[in-house]
Amino acid sequence: MGQATVVDVTDDPEWDAAIWQQPSANIYASRRWGEYKRLIGWDVRRLSIRTGDGQALTFAQVQRRRRTLGHIVLAQGCPILTPLGERRADAVFRVLLDHLELGRFDLLGVNYQQFQSQAALLALLGHGFAPVVTTRTHTLELDLTRDLDQIRARMEGRWRDELRTAESNPDLVTLYPTGPAERQSAFETFSHLYAALKRRKGFRNSLDTEAFRDLAANDPNLLFLEMRERNEPILVRIVHRTAKRWTDFYLASNARAKATGAGRLALWRLIERARREGASVLDLGGIDPAGNPGVYEFKRGVSRNVVAANPLWLYSRTRLLRRAATAVLATR
Repeated sequence: MGQATVVDVTDDPEWDAAIWQQPSANIYASRRWGEYKRLIGWDVRRLSIRTGDGQALTFAQVQRRRRTLGHIVLAQGCPILTPLGERRADAVFRVLLDHLELGRFDLLGVNYQQFQSQAALLALLGHGFAPVVTTRTHTLELDLTRDLDQIRARMEGRWRDELRTAESNPDLVTLYPTGPAERQSAFETFSHLYAALKRRKGFRNSLDTEAFRDLAANDPNLLFLEMRERNEPILVRIVHRTAKRWTDFYLASNARAKATGAGRLALWRLIERARREGASVLDLGGIDPAGNPGVYEFKRGVSRNVVAANPLWLYSRTRLLRRAATAVLATR
C-alpha cells in the first residue's frame, strides 16, 4: 500500500460530497450527524486515509468521550472503505488503529448500522474486534424488489384489513414536507408528539430532539412523512434514505393515529415511495419482542424476514477490558 497517511479533514467542507460518492455512504458518517454528536458531548474528528499518491482509502468520523480512567471512542456507519480501500481493508484498519493511539483503558466501538461490507467484517475480525450480539440486535427487512401486490399479499390478513380501512378514510392525508420551513414545522410536531409518547409509554432513549433539530430539518437524506386527520398532524415519520436501503428511523404519533390506523397507512405510503425511488430494502428499524411487543407485532404484520443487525464491534489494547465490556453490553 506504500506510505498510507491519515489526514484530519474535520473542517473540510467537501466531506459529505466525498462520502456520498461511496456505495456504503450513510447518514451516521455525515457532517451533520457529527455535529449532532458534538452537541451532546462528544469530541468529533473526521479522518481520511490516503495512499502516498493521494487516493482515498477510507473515511472515518471518530467520536471520543472521556470515561473514568480512559476514553470511549466510537465510529458509527464507518470507516467507509472506498473500492480501493476494500481491497486493502486489513492494512487500512491497522493504519487507523495506529493513528488513534488508544490507551490501555480506552475502548473503541465500531457500529456500521447495517452498512458493513464483507471486507470491513474480515478486517474487524482480523484485528481482534469482538462483536456484541443481543436479542435486540435484530431487525425486520422488507424486500422491495417484489411488486406492490405481492408485498401486500404477504402481509398478515388483519394488517391488510386495517390498512384498507385507513385508505378509505377521506379525513387522512399523507404529506411529504420538503421546503425548509415545512421541514422545521414537521420536526416541531415530531418533537411534541415524541415527548408526549415518551411520557405516555415511560421509555427512555438517547435521542436529544433539541440537538437533533438542525440535522433532521436540513439533511436531504432524511425524508419526512406526515399524516394529518382533518388537517391536524397526528403522526410524523423520519426515514433515512440511501440509494438502495431505506431505514425507518424515528416515528411519533398520538392516540388519533392509532384509532384511525394512520400508522399502517403511513408505512404503506412509505413502501410505495421507496419502491418508486428505486430502493430494494426497507429496514423496519429494529425489533425488541420482549421489551416492546406492541411495536414488534405491528412490524411483524408487514414482514417476518428477520435479520441479525450489524453488531457493535469492540476493541481494546487490554484484552480483559474488551472481554468485560463485551460481556456487560451483551446482557443489555
